Amino acid sequence: MSSSSLTDATLNPREVYTRADLERWERSAPSLAVLGHPVGHSVSPDMHNAALAVLRAQRPELEGLAYFKFEIEPEELERALDLLREKNFRGVNLTVPHKEHAAKILAKLGRETDEVGKKTLNTLLSGETGWIGRNTDGYGLAQALERDLDVKIPGRSVVILGAGGAAFAAAAEVLRQGCAALWIGNRSGDRLEDLLRDLRALLPPSAPARKSKRPRLLPEAIRGFTLSDPPAADWPADVVLINATTLGMKRDDPVPLDAALLGPQARVLDMVYRRGGKTTPLLGMAHARGLRAADGLSMLVWQGAAALAIWLHGVLQIHLKPQSVAPVMMTAACAALGLKPRDLQPDA
Repeated sequence: MSSSSLTDATLNPREVYTRADLERWERSAPSLAVLGHPVGHSVSPDMHNAALAVLRAQRPELEGLAYFKFEIEPEELERALDLLREKNFRGVNLTVPHKEHAAKILAKLGRETDEVGKKTLNTLLSGETGWIGRNTDGYGLAQALERDLDVKIPGRSVVILGAGGAAFAAAAEVLRQGCAALWIGNRSGDRLEDLLRDLRALLPPSAPARKSKRPRLLPEAIRGFTLSDPPAADWPADVVLINATTLGMKRDDPVPLDAALLGPQARVLDMVYRRGGKTTPLLGMAHARGLRAADGLSMLVWQGAAALAIWLHGVLQIHLKPQSVAPVMMTAACAALGLKPRDLQPDA
């Protein structure tokens, strides 16, 4: 691109922009964005701009608000976040590899985050004095499990594959909901041990608690394993498997776990989703065994709807229910990915 200013007349929400583009950003209206590396594949602009177009019909104060995507190198993130505030960006989504790095940046600055956001962030809201960090991945996961797979986590045993930010957010959510047991699998041991320590720290003290219908999960009920040696014999027949690795995004990726190890009532959620209706190897194996399984598109839609609700309430005091925009977001995501339209399951 040229060195001239980027204005409303020259900007395109489907374009991929860079930190250098932010330096010459001169858009008059407030903006939203997703930051990633890579980010060209992201359908978040399609989802959010479709939702905003519908909302504007009844909310004229949303006129001009638009969502863009930025390819940001990891070492550029802190500068990019400063520029985004200078350029009137009111909300930001973060994807790989920025979720954990952003949490460290906000922690260093003493900025507000939620409990999960202390380790991994996917949603930032521009506050009076800086970015406020949130994580809507757990909400998106819970919605996807219940609506796509009819899974309610309380009392269920869960296996999560991966030890990055996505795995931490997923694990924190199933712990919050009261899973019966949790296994975390990863290729390498060092990062796995760090994750297990952080997750066990989320559990309440072992002292006697107030009476509750939900049994207390003890730290030893969170167990780790390497993907090369899964303790499948210990898993109940109705275990819930969640793939929080990126394995499956590329055509030649190996399967993160052999679905033949799962019991007949197991449910499988693969956070990976692919263009053109292509199935990940894990989902293909699960379906071949007759297991109920789903990809991560619904999770993406629901976390995005929750993020939009956070931004509109925080910036414009608009109270938005995620379910009011999730259907239009799903339609836009499917169109952008070349998928057949999907209906979101109704409220439980």
